[in-house]
Amino acid sequence: MLGYFSVSFGFGILAVKSGLPVWGAALLSATNLTSAGQTAGVLIYAAGGSLWELALTQLVINSRYALMGLSLSQRLAPSFRIGHRLLAAYGITDEIFAVAYAQPFLLTPAYLYGLIAVSAFGWVAGTVLGAAAGQLLPALVTDAMGILLYGMFLAIFIPPARHRRPVLLCVLMAAALSTLFYYALPAVPNGFAIVISAVVSAAVCAALYPQRAEAEEETA
Repeated sequence: MLGYFSVSFGFGILAVKSGLPVWGAALLSATNLTSAGQTAGVLIYAAGGSLWELALTQLVINSRYALMGLSLSQRLAPSFRIGHRLLAAYGITDEIFAVAYAQPFLLTPAYLYGLIAVSAFGWVAGTVLGAAAGQLLPALVTDAMGILLYGMFLAIFIPPARHRRPVLLCVLMAAALSTLFYYALPAVPNGFAIVISAVVSAAVCAALYPQRAEAEEETA
């Protein structure tokens, strides 16, 4: 919740500077729980872009969530029926996915709802306060808010990468592929580049470091 609060504070500042009212920024954060998607949407809105451009941009940027949802579906408890899955899909973001997937147990609706609830509260609250304070803080401070999201990403994967070689290799490989796309293949949209980098690096690491299913390990 605190991580989301700090990052969304910067988004609230951006939203107000782009012409949205405070209540509009809050409503956007409450209904569209995606940091990169919201930022891109606000920038397109500020530039006077069309709804088609906005929709296509969101589809590309947020396409990685489909991959996360597919992966997370393998870790759900039997009580996670279709209705619960549809509700939980609202909160499948990078950070929530990482925290949920790292748990050693099967995920129940109560656990995932709780994780999403505290995260969404922090995201909306930070947006509101950031939007309200956006006109009061100096430009030096508001510009620095842009790096907060990357700091939260680093805090997620650095601890396991320090202790598990497959995680470190996967992170380095994904970063290398993403860099290759950025400089050598700039025509590929960022969203697709992220998905491709993640799938390729995960597939390579899965082949190099195979693991048996949890059920097989328990019966062994």
